[in-house]
Amino acid sequence: MNVVARSVGNAFRNKVRSGAVVVILAVAIGLALSMLVANQAVAGKITELKSSVGNALTINPAGARGFQGGGEPLTSADVETAAAAEHVSAVIPSLSVQLNHEDAAAAGQVRGGPGSGRGGASGTTSLESAVEPGTLGTRQNQSAADPPAGTSSDSADEAPAFSLPITGTGIASAVDASGGAINVTGGATLTDFDAGSVQALVGSGVAEKNGLEVGDTFTALERKFTVTGIFDAGTTFDNNAVYLPLAAVQELAGQPGEISTITAVVDSIDNIDAAQEALAAALGDGADVSAGSNGHEAAVDSLGSVQKTSLTGFIAALVTAGLIILLIMTMIVRARRREIGVLKAIGASNRTIGVQFVLEALVLVVIAAVLGSGAATAASGGIAGALVSSSTGTTAAAGPGAVQAAGAAGQGAGPGGRFGDGGFGRGAVLIGDLAASLGPGTLGLGLLAVLLAVALGSLVPALLTARIRPIEVLRGE
Repeated sequence: MNVVARSVGNAFRNKVRSGAVVVILAVAIGLALSMLVANQAVAGKITELKSSVGNALTINPAGARGFQGGGEPLTSADVETAAAAEHVSAVIPSLSVQLNHEDAAAAGQVRGGPGSGRGGASGTTSLESAVEPGTLGTRQNQSAADPPAGTSSDSADEAPAFSLPITGTGIASAVDASGGAINVTGGATLTDFDAGSVQALVGSGVAEKNGLEVGDTFTALERKFTVTGIFDAGTTFDNNAVYLPLAAVQELAGQPGEISTITAVVDSIDNIDAAQEALAAALGDGADVSAGSNGHEAAVDSLGSVQKTSLTGFIAALVTAGLIILLIMTMIVRARRREIGVLKAIGASNRTIGVQFVLEALVLVVIAAVLGSGAATAASGGIAGALVSSSTGTTAAAGPGAVQAAGAAGQGAGPGGRFGDGGFGRGAVLIGDLAASLGPGTLGLGLLAVLLAVALGSLVPALLTARIRPIEVLRGE
């Protein structure tokens, strides 16, 4: 007990020096804890990204993509085959159709309608498209803009107005093409997926254009549907769409058991290549299996560099704290040579004196740890964010790339068909939203590492006391 009391008293013998040591140690400890928090937060984000972003493979009929190309449609059997493939955690089948406005369809002023020559599965709806054709729409739909039969030659040079189709996508569950939850901004998502269901999710663009609210009705594929919810897909084109139950679309479009696209969700982006090979082998020549872009890999790589940086910073801060204690306690031992000699002369053992100096160092460290923990709690989030921002100079490019990765993987699967490289296939990769907080587990691990480093740092000066001989010290006096 006397050793502990002397250690505590000696720690504050020189208040100025002790205060300076505590402040310096607090900074080092706070930095070490902040780096540990950043390291663990980034590790968690990497795991999250690998399991939820860029891990979708798109399966289309061989030779087809959206409303283009040809080939034979996929079937329910293909869905079961894909679900059984290695590393595939979920499969999301969908069937997309073009919903043309009833009046435009009657006049032949639609894509896939009379005189268009574009083919593709299409049907009619009472809804008006939220997207105006404009120059691009007219240019890409020249055949739909041909004058109807009986039009006078005077007006033949003026292309009649036409309406772009609304994309209707039949889904089997309340998720989007990438496996994430649909962003419903009003009402609720679909709950009835039977063939006779009348539920529908409407894009915000379509809802605004047609003045629809939750509970309103509209006609599509000659069935009256009720708006159960309104979603926001993030882009003007993809909000010009509706979600309908898959079984209902298959029945109403006269395509029982047919699937236009299957999205296979892989358990991790590390297994994308293996899953792609397994799916291609299982489905054979009747399906094209494609992966999205590598934007998510760039995001993961960037976070990996942040993880390494934070680990290096954590180790450097620990070493700094240990060196501070080493230097300070070495100075103290040298300054107290006479005191140590006297203690030995009256019978104190080397072990007792060494423990006294170690405890003295730990007293200073405990006080510094309290202050450092408070500083780390307040600053860890900012430091983690700064590390991510500085170490991912291409975050602005990698972020959208990663967002597009899941979208590209879901291309043609969700609303938008061949244009749906954004759409509902998005994986929201927001590296800036790194959750960094100093929890009890992180605090305990960090403080344990700090105490170990400081104990090692104070051990050397403590061992130096064993070399001090009482007779030499007293003779010098």
